[in-house]
Amino acid sequence: MKPSANIQRRFLLGAMALALLGALAWVALRTGPLAPVNVQTTQVTQGRVSPEVFGIGQVEARRSWMVGPTTPGRVLAVKVDVGDVVAPGQALAEMDAVDLDQRLAALDASLARGQSGRAAAQAQLADAQAKHALAQANLKRNEDLARQNFISAGALEARTQEMASANAGLQSAMANLDATAQDINRIRAERAALAEQRGSLKLVAPAAAIVSSRDAEAGSTVVAGQAVVKLIDPSSLWVKLRVDQGRSAGLAPGLVARIALRSRPGESFAGKVARVEPLADAVTEERLAQVAFDVVPPGISVGEMAEVTLQLQPTEEGLLLPNAALQSFEGSSGVWLLKDGALTFVALQVGANSLDGMVQVIPVEADALSHGDTVVMYSAKALSADTRIQVVEQLQGAAK
Repeated sequence: MKPSANIQRRFLLGAMALALLGALAWVALRTGPLAPVNVQTTQVTQGRVSPEVFGIGQVEARRSWMVGPTTPGRVLAVKVDVGDVVAPGQALAEMDAVDLDQRLAALDASLARGQSGRAAAQAQLADAQAKHALAQANLKRNEDLARQNFISAGALEARTQEMASANAGLQSAMANLDATAQDINRIRAERAALAEQRGSLKLVAPAAAIVSSRDAEAGSTVVAGQAVVKLIDPSSLWVKLRVDQGRSAGLAPGLVARIALRSRPGESFAGKVARVEPLADAVTEERLAQVAFDVVPPGISVGEMAEVTLQLQPTEEGLLLPNAALQSFEGSSGVWLLKDGALTFVALQVGANSLDGMVQVIPVEADALSHGDTVVMYSAKALSADTRIQVVEQLQGAAK
């Protein structure tokens, strides 16, 4: 082989080796472990945050009634059905009276007998009073005669004894009359109680309401306090809201609410927080509140799920960032500031945030961050101050 051909071959091989090394270096620097980290950036803005509290609840009735008997018994009839609108005092159901009517008749007879006994006692009292008056007059007459020595001492003692007997008879008649009056009062009280019990067997509506449940049928035996019919006031519907305790700061009565019902997708109803429960749910770690509708929507159901958004008071003017831009570095929360191609971690104090992902921040060091600065929002890998980066418009898989 000629010397010139060997030189050409060696030169060609060297060129190919250099090209291969260059390609490997380019791959390592662009797509390998030494490649810059792709980041997506955002701008620091100035403004106010309108914090919102979100929670899920269910529709309940503020005013409801469980209508049932006050004594055990058997249901005689149920006169309403689920969904019926009832007026105050309207009959809902009736319990079987069993022997109450007969007991009332027996007490009426006892009352009549007591009144007859009272009449007899009054007659006995009148007779005792007449005897007492006669004995008193005889005693006075004999006392006058005894002073004039017209009668003996024995005769006067007999009249005195007659007077004492008349006094005892009068007292007995008066006591007997009082006893008959007490018996009559007792019978009347027993009859009134039994009549009240008889009247309670007719179950009536305490207010204008809708029948929400029919829990017993004719022939069923129920105990005292068991509901036969359940009622709700349709104008008192509200949402029992559950809010995560960690996101419940600012929850208070009077907050404006937007209510989205599961049965009305795409619609929103206005309301307000009527009450915040003093006791939280320790198991689910949630706070409870009652949210009332400004106008109760027609046709909603008790127990229906609802999503509620509460509007809190806007904050003061401050620096705003997307919540996604916040990173944790060396135990501090903050953002990576991009200035002149270099990364600097700026520690921040996080303030209020809104449901759209914006959060109000305050730099730990004054003037470390200002309006218009560029910060990293998403990065393909964890960052450090000496990380090489490449800014892209959109990271693959990053939220839009």
